[in-house]
Amino acid sequence: MQEITKIVITGGPCAGKTTAMNWIRNSFARKGYTVLFVPETATELISGGVAPWTCGTNYEYQVCQMALQRFKEETFQKAARTMPQEKILIVCDRAEFDNKAYMTEGEFVRILDKMGFTEEQMYAEYDAVFHLVTAANGAEEFYSLANNAARYETVEQAIALDDTLIRCWSGHPHFSVIGNNMGFEEKMRTLITEISNFLGEKEPRATKRKFLIAYPDVHILENMENCHKVDVVRTYLKSEENEEIRIRKRGIGDYYTYSLHAKTMAQNGEPVETESQLTEDEYEVLLKQADPHMREIRKTRYCFTYNELYFELDLYSLWRHQAIVEVETNNGTGRIQFPDFVKVQQELTGLAEYKNASLAKK
Repeated sequence: MQEITKIVITGGPCAGKTTAMNWIRNSFARKGYTVLFVPETATELISGGVAPWTCGTNYEYQVCQMALQRFKEETFQKAARTMPQEKILIVCDRAEFDNKAYMTEGEFVRILDKMGFTEEQMYAEYDAVFHLVTAANGAEEFYSLANNAARYETVEQAIALDDTLIRCWSGHPHFSVIGNNMGFEEKMRTLITEISNFLGEKEPRATKRKFLIAYPDVHILENMENCHKVDVVRTYLKSEENEEIRIRKRGIGDYYTYSLHAKTMAQNGEPVETESQLTEDEYEVLLKQADPHMREIRKTRYCFTYNELYFELDLYSLWRHQAIVEVETNNGTGRIQFPDFVKVQQELTGLAEYKNASLAKK
């Protein structure tokens, strides 16, 4: 059965994306993937004379760029479905939420309305997103304008744009930020490891650490520029022994995406997890198979970045005085720097009683 995965490589100016594409091609070809690259749309347009300053308005330019971006991605996906290979990796050199960084919120909302999309639906277009931090932040000596004719940002502008891009993508359920607290080659190896882990390939895994925290000041979260709020509903379905099947509803307001998650144990004792997208109708049908011995898990998730780490802070409907925050890091046991408003009470990494499946048991 053919597997087509679409990921995004994004980042601030001079972050290493061009080099990263070569690393991805070489690494995943060896793993048996056919790797397809969707070129960066903004560079194509600007280099060809189509730019915000040559079009009538920035909004009119952005409409053209979003339309071309979508057309290219759809074309690559159609082409991939005609190919005989089983494992195809489509790599987008930037994607639709990168465009949001270059327009006002009002312009972005107008374009979404024009396209008939919500933000959550647009996030669902991409399986995972990997952000490379600009060299201007932490590796200033390597920051250059020479290798991209469309690049014009100063160091300060590059850092500000990098922060904005992280904000734009922070609501995606599979989002990783790779900084410059390492050498450039190690940065590339970290990217390959992150992608491999997402694809389920055998690589040394980053550690996802979980912490119990005091109930945070929601006002702070609501007013953070780089924070994205989303509601999550998990429902566990009837399943066989040594099997866990759940469905997820994720979104905000009236707009949601739906997915099915299954976990089984392989013969070697390792868990095997799969995930697939659902339509709303399919989700509603599966709801009828809910396990009566498991409660529905409802939580409001706040996704944000701090100190080049990506945090997911969950406020559960079950609790009023505590919450859980998760962060993915290569620092398996060392100290993590948390924002001041996150008051850690206890590390929960590896504790079964605080897993969602345990919390769901009646």
